[in-house]
Amino acid sequence: MAKQVHCLVRGRVQGVFFRASTQREARRLGVTGWVKNLSDGSVEIVAEGEDDRVKEFLQWAQRGPSAARVDRVETRWRSYTGEFTDFRIEP
Repeated sequence: MAKQVHCLVRGRVQGVFFRASTQREARRLGVTGWVKNLSDGSVEIVAEGEDDRVKEFLQWAQRGPSAARVDRVETRWRSYTGEFTDFRIEP
C-alpha cells in the first residue's frame, strides 16, 4: 500500500548537505517527492511511495546526514497521490 508523508525537520539541517542527502536516500529507496529549505532554518519534505519504503525513509530523516543534528521531525501522513515521478530539490 502506498502512502505520502509531509515532514518538517528541525535542528541543524541547513548548510550540512541535508537536501542532497535526502534526495540521494529517497532515490535509493524508490521514494518520490521533494525537499526544500524554509526561511526559519528547517527543512520541509513531501515523500511518497510504498509504505515500508516511506517508513524507512522517515527513519533516515530522523537522523539525517552525519553533519546534521536533527532535533525534531513533525510528521503528517497523507493519502498517496501519485503526482511525483522523481525526488527533487526545490529552490
